[in-house]
Amino acid sequence: MKQGSKKFVVAFAAALGMVTAAMAQQQEIKINPAVKVVPYAVDARSVVVRSANGLCWRTGYWTKELAASTLVEGNEFPVGCFCDKDLMPKEVCEPPKVEPKKEEPKPVVPATKPAAEKVTIAADALFDYDKAVLRDEGKATLTEFAAKAKALSIEVIIAVGHTDRLGSDKYNQALSERRAAAVKEFLVSQQIDPNRVYTEGKGKTQPVTQCKNLGAENGKNKKLVECLQPDRRVEIEVIGTKQQ
Repeated sequence: MKQGSKKFVVAFAAALGMVTAAMAQQQEIKINPAVKVVPYAVDARSVVVRSANGLCWRTGYWTKELAASTLVEGNEFPVGCFCDKDLMPKEVCEPPKVEPKKEEPKPVVPATKPAAEKVTIAADALFDYDKAVLRDEGKATLTEFAAKAKALSIEVIIAVGHTDRLGSDKYNQALSERRAAAVKEFLVSQQIDPNRVYTEGKGKTQPVTQCKNLGAENGKNKKLVECLQPDRRVEIEVIGTKQQ
């Protein structure tokens, strides 16, 4: 991927609704709006926000205990059973065994799916090596992104920062978080509601490059630094509905 490239991928994402744990991947997971401290990011309707892969976004308040005690609205199971079931105690997420009742089959009513639009920007040219300051090209990219986002009724925007592999895990984690914060700050300057923007840093754990056999593994190796440019990025998703 060349430096300064900008790519927009537009796809449709279904709204989520929850009936059983098996169907939770396609349906909503809603937490009672009265709950003030929640383990996962929620939208304006108190529905848990999930990525394109169906993963829940944890908040800074997340703990295993909070995830296991925060009940899903209209369901006896905690939200952790749908978002982090592998971490929850088995007895918490399994329903008690009861004798099945003979009932007349009810017609299946398909869930209503609003016209939701997801926009993903691969922002691979936002930052220079070891920097968390937006380039001019990055600002132009985000200005265009903000204009597209404001054409929607925004539910949530998620900005995930990344770094290249040079440097320690701890340093790169902090750098990726600063990069995501810089993107949020710029989007807010474009009149995006800050309460709709969630940020997260992934450090150097999710590279998109290989860059092998290029010499010394340090920032003085210009050829390697240039090859690793696509890793110094912030991936941004906005989820919302088209305004009628």
